[in-house]
Parts: sequence; structure tokens; C-alpha cells
Amino acid sequence: MSAVNAIPENLSEILSGEDIAVTSKAPAAAAPTRRTPYFETESGKRLIEGSLNLFKNAIPPLLGMVLFVALWALISNTNKSIPGPLETWDAAVVLFSDPFYDNGPNDKGIGWNILNSLYRVGIGFGLAAAVGIPLGFMIGRFDFLNRMLSPVISILRPVSPLAWLPIGLLVLQKAEPASIWVIFISSIWPMVLNTAAGVQRIPQDYMNVARVLNLSEFKVFTRILFPAVLPYVLTGVRLAIGVAWLVIVAAEMLTGGVGIGFWVWDEWNNLNVAHIIIAIFVVGIVGLLLEQMLMLIAKRFSYD
Repeated sequence: MSAVNAIPENLSEILSGEDIAVTSKAPAAAAPTRRTPYFETESGKRLIEGSLNLFKNAIPPLLGMVLFVALWALISNTNKSIPGPLETWDAAVVLFSDPFYDNGPNDKGIGWNILNSLYRVGIGFGLAAAVGIPLGFMIGRFDFLNRMLSPVISILRPVSPLAWLPIGLLVLQKAEPASIWVIFISSIWPMVLNTAAGVQRIPQDYMNVARVLNLSEFKVFTRILFPAVLPYVLTGVRLAIGVAWLVIVAAEMLTGGVGIGFWVWDEWNNLNVAHIIIAIFVVGIVGLLLEQMLMLIAKRFSYD
């Protein structure tokens, strides 16, 4: 073993490191890359979150329907005159296999009956909207008109819709326009009252600005009243369509003709309880669809 003598001649070389060989380390083996599990990725997390939201939103209504069907089955087992869920389902499959058959005036498919009822509701409801919404604007805008019509509306609004049917039959002499009249007089009040309430809740500052700018009544309506009152109008329309669809079933039971109400009464005369239960579901589903459609329109025109 020899030693290195650090003499003055080679001291500078030792310090400079020119003769010192640096031993390079062998490169370490690369560690294998860990693959991220799918449910830890962004798409996986979104999938889990969406599944949880679907579970939370779907389970309560599904559980409610299961309990309803179970209660229905229990009642049908207790009372044999009431068809059970399976029997009613079989009758519905047969009924909707040909919903638009036509065997004469008093024997039409359920599809024709629904369409005829919707036709009557559309006309009566449209006439009520054409009269009720402008009347609501005027009642809310002019205090004198409000005080003049308030007692009349307070008296007529609580009257049962079917109480108006004899008046319609007496004046119009026909069942079809009498049914439309009942829908009109029943569905007009929610639109009048909600529209008037919306006009009356407009901040007074808006009207003061309109007076300062000397706006015409038309511009006050188009620039101030209509945009501010539109949510109230749509709420009244949504309530009115529910009332209209509710009334038409009862009115058609009394007036006859082609319609879902008459169809229910005719099936009762035939002692076909399964078809009556089907009609109840049909009326509820159609009413729900009409209300949901108007709620979507209301959200579309909401400016909150």
C-alpha cells in the first residue's frame, strides 16, 4: 500500500482534481409507474357522483310507488270487486293496443276521448287566458277598477264549477259549448288574481321613473309591467290549467259526448272497474304532463 506524498509540485494538481477519476454511479432501475384506478380519475369521480345523485333522486319516488302498489294489492285482495294491479295492467295493455278505434259515436278508443277532452280544455283555457290576463293587468293597474270588481270576484270565485253548468246549458243550448263555458269560468280566476297581485307588487320607484320620463301607457305596459309581472302570470296559468283539466272530467260526466269524463261514466255503467282505474291514472298523468310543461315554460321566462 503506497501513500501519496503531497509535495509542493503535485499539490496543485491534487487540489485541482485533474488526476482524480470520479466513479460514476450506475443508474438506478426505474420504478414501475403506478396506474391510477378508474374511480380515482375525474371521469370515475363524476360517474360515482352521478350514480349517487341518481340513487338519491330515484329511490324515494320508487319506494312510494312500490308502497302504493302494495297497498292497492292488499285492498284488492280484501275487496274482490276492486281489480288488482296485475288485472288492471292486463286490461291497460288490451286497451292501449288500439286506442284510436272508432265504432260509432258512443264507442271510441280512449285516445279519441283524451284528444276531445284536451280540445275542450284548450278552447276554454285559451278564452280564459285571453280575458283573464288583460283583466288582471287592469285591476292591478287601476285602483278604482280594483275596488269596483273586487266584491264581484270575491262572490263568484268560490262557486263550484259544476254550478255553472246549468247556466251554460240554458244559455248555449248545447252540451259542447256548455262544457267549454264551465272550463272558462273556472280557470279564469287564478289568472286574474295572480296577474293583479303581480302588478300591485311592482316597486313604486319604477312607476315614478315612468312618470318622470313621461312614458305612455303602452310603454309602461311593455317596458315595466309585462317583464315584471310575467312570473306571476305564468303561475296563474299553471294553476288554471290544473283547474281546467280537473273540471272537464266532471263536466263531461254530466254532458256526455266523446271525452275522458264521459268514458269513465260509460265504463261505470258497464261495471268495468278496471277501465275506471285506468282512466284515473290517465287523467293524473295527462294533468301532470300539462303542469310540468307550463313549469318548464315558467323557468324559461324567469328573470330572477
